[in-house]
Formats: sequence, structure tokens, C-alpha cells
Amino acid sequence: MVRGRLETMSTFALEFEKPLLELEQKLAELKRHAATGTASGDADALDGEIRRLEKRCTKLQQEIFAELTRWQVVQLSRHPSRPYMLDYVQRLFTDWVELHGDRSFGDDQALVGGLARFDGEPVLLLGQQKGRSTKENLLRSFGMPRPEGYRKALRLMKLAERFDRPVIAFIDTPGAYPGIDAEERGQAEAIAVCLEQMAALQVPVISVVIGEGGSGGALAIGVCNRLLMLQYSWYSVISPESCAAILYRDSSKGQKAAEALKLTARDAYELGIVEELVEESAGGAHRDPDLTAARLRDALRRHLRELREMGPDQIVEDRYRKFRKLGPITEPTPPTLG
Repeated sequence: MVRGRLETMSTFALEFEKPLLELEQKLAELKRHAATGTASGDADALDGEIRRLEKRCTKLQQEIFAELTRWQVVQLSRHPSRPYMLDYVQRLFTDWVELHGDRSFGDDQALVGGLARFDGEPVLLLGQQKGRSTKENLLRSFGMPRPEGYRKALRLMKLAERFDRPVIAFIDTPGAYPGIDAEERGQAEAIAVCLEQMAALQVPVISVVIGEGGSGGALAIGVCNRLLMLQYSWYSVISPESCAAILYRDSSKGQKAAEALKLTARDAYELGIVEELVEESAGGAHRDPDLTAARLRDALRRHLRELREMGPDQIVEDRYRKFRKLGPITEPTPPTLG
């Protein structure tokens, strides 16, 4: 069912994707004619034209995606056909059982959590979930959790710690929900407690940025032992549009802000924030979700195996050292007196 919903949106194209999509449509039409035998002319000539277009498609795709700007990466991370958390749950895990509620206010469907098995091992899954349709996006708050979502996440992480289950978190949010109702129920406090408690969890935590990783809404489930990012995802203290609204007094200057923020997965990896970049399928995860999921499975398997060799105290120390090494402070050498 999920795969079908992804395929129904496959005709959507970002501006920089359009030349490739047009070429692929021509190729698909030629293949259809060749299969039905309705094309006029020599069959060998038709086969030759198909091979020529296939080579052009491959070359054009490589040219487009080899030189993406940071703003284009942001746009790609928001592609409506891009796989979301539950799409990866379907492909990577078995025995999925969703758990609901924060035992205080209610259930936030923007942040999903539950029990599952990965390669037969019991794990706990968390992550922001966006919607495909307008109705579903309103239900999921466009992937922006409220305080009850983060309190549910914390409740489930404590449950994982009690039963010695590794935590795997999928990050995909432009930020925490900014509405007044969220502020009234203690949005900042809920995020802060998540940060504090995650830092001391005695089970392995692996977080994966699968799309957008915006602000404290993303970091609230990102205090981990290993941070992975998909190739065309971003991770930043603020979204480009919000940054532009503050710095340039114009939210339409998100492109300029994206370049200044250095927010792509490649940037984060070069800055030492991310342990591994997971390569997506050619042209982005939405073009082949199964291949992207298979690559993510391999990465999760490797890191989980490594973390499982550590004891509880080592897990906490490993997480502490991961964050302590970020942003080292350097001071200029004082001038020598001649």
C-alpha cells in the first residue's frame, strides 16, 4: 500500500528535475511502442534509439545530482514522494507494534513510536511522520510534534532502557510545532527533558536523518551514539526560511540562508557531526525506496553490532564523548615579546 502511494506521486518533479523527467517520459513512450509493436519503422532502429536515450538519461542524471546546491538539497529532502519513517519501518523491520500516548495529555501522531525487530533483535523505533495528503498532513501536523509527542518519545525510550532494547530514531521534521497550544503545554521543557534524559540512556541509540532535520524538534530525538544521514537530507539549528526571516527580514531568501547555514549531509559529515552518510538511490530516495532502504539496513546493522559490544556505562560514555568533541574551542597563540 505504501509503495503504491509513492508511485502515484512519481510524476511530481522539482524544477531541476524536469529535464530528466521529460527525457524519461520520452524513453518510456518509446519502450511502450516497442513492447506493443505499434511503432512504425525498423525495429532495430527503435532499439538503437532506446539505448541512446537510456545513456542520455544516465548521463543527465549524473550531471544534475553531482552539482546540487544546498537549497536544491533542501528541496529534494521535501520531495512529496520521498519515503517517510513508516515507509522505512515497512521495509526494514518486522513485528512492528505502534505504542500511543504520553500518559499525561494525549497521543501526538506527528511523532510515531513502537516496538519492532531488526534482524530478529528487539528494538524500539521513534520518528517524525509526515503525511501524503492534505488530510493526513493536518493529522500529522506536517511532521512537527507537540510536547505530548516528545513526552511519548521519552516514555518509550525509558521503556527501551528497562528492557534493554536499542533505540533507532528517524528524524524528519522542519522543527517542533510552533503553535500557541504547544507553548502552553511546555514545548521547550519537553524538548529539554528529552535532551537531558537521552544523554544518560544506558542502551544504544542510533538516529537517522531521512529528510529534514530542523532545530530542537529534530535534536530532541538526536542525542545518540551514532548519527547517520541520508545523502540528500539536511540538519540545522534552524530551517532556511526561518533563518532568512530573522537575518534578512525576508523568508523568501531561504536559498541564501541555506548556503550560509551549511546544512547538508555532506557539510555535517565534513564538520564531524555525522558518523556516516548513507548513499541514496540515483536521483534521490523517492526514485528507488527499496534500494535506499537496503543501504540504510547495512549501515544500521554495522553500527548496531558495534554498539552492542559495549556495556551500559560504556554506552553513556561513548555518547558523552561524541558530543564533547563537537566544536572544539581554539584560542589564538599570544604574541611573543621580542
